[in-house]
Amino acid sequence: MGSTYLSLHYHIVFGTKNRAPFIDENWRDRLHEYLGGTIRGLGGVPERIDGTVDHVHLLISLKATHRLADVMRELKKASSVWVHETIEEKRFAWQEGYAAFSVSATALNAVRHYISNQEEHHRVKSFNEEFIEMLNKAGVEYNPDYL
Repeated sequence: MGSTYLSLHYHIVFGTKNRAPFIDENWRDRLHEYLGGTIRGLGGVPERIDGTVDHVHLLISLKATHRLADVMRELKKASSVWVHETIEEKRFAWQEGYAAFSVSATALNAVRHYISNQEEHHRVKSFNEEFIEMLNKAGVEYNPDYL
C-alpha cells in the first residue's frame, strides 16, 4: 500500500481546577473558538467543542504524528494563558489531567450530538456522574479519590 489512511478521532474531556465554575457563559463560546483554533494550529481538526461552567468536551481528529499528551499540554497551556490575558480571569486554571476516548467513524455523529447538548445534559446529570459513567462505559479503571 503506497499511502497511509487514518481515522483517528478522540472525545476529550477536562475540567477546571477543583471544578470551579470559572467558564462564564458570556465568554464560553469565545473559549470554545479559541480551543478549536489551537487544535487547528497544532495540525488537528476540531469537530465539535462544547461544555459548561466547569468543563469542556472536544471531539477532535489528529494525525498519526501527533502525540495526544503533547497536544493536550499545549491546548491547556495556551487556553489558560488566553483566559488570563483576554478574559482577565487570573484565578482560572485547568485540572491536571484529562480523559480521552477513541471514537470510531460510525459513532462520530452520536458523539457530536452528545457534545452539542452539554447545558441541557447537565440539567439532569452532574459532571461527576457523567464522567464516572463515561469511564465505566469505556472500561477505564480509576481511583474515585482523584475524580
